[in-house]
Amino acid sequence: MVIYFLRHAEAEPDSGADFDRRLTPKGLEQAEKAGRFLVRYGLIPEMLLTSPVVRARQTAKIVAQKLANAPIEECAWLACGMSPESCLSQLRNLESAASILLVGHEPDFGNAIAAMIGLPDAGALKVRKASLTAVDLCDFRTGAGQLQFVVPVRLM
Repeated sequence: MVIYFLRHAEAEPDSGADFDRRLTPKGLEQAEKAGRFLVRYGLIPEMLLTSPVVRARQTAKIVAQKLANAPIEECAWLACGMSPESCLSQLRNLESAASILLVGHEPDFGNAIAAMIGLPDAGALKVRKASLTAVDLCDFRTGAGQLQFVVPVRLM
């Protein structure tokens, strides 16, 4: 299974209502770029799952439009605070899919990717806004994944 991690695009500054922060004009453009990149390189996931947080949902919606209006599933487990263990556990439930695009948050994605590929220090990996990371997950346990690529939005 290939897991594509797409961190949400740039959002408004935190003003106390973190869940409701929306994408900025730059964030809207970043999400468009990410969607076009996926299509241009044939990286079409079987499933698109997003955090219920507004900025992630907006990012996912824009990307889904580029992917011929692919269906989006909101998943509470992708909200801010996801643990690597819960990510692996939830993905295990979806093991019949060959590829899944997750739209979510940092440091959650950095921690999950680090665990999947067996990095001893999760702090060694930082996932930037609107960047795309692919991990080939051979088994649903820590260290069983293989990093395929990381593409920052500025190179899309």
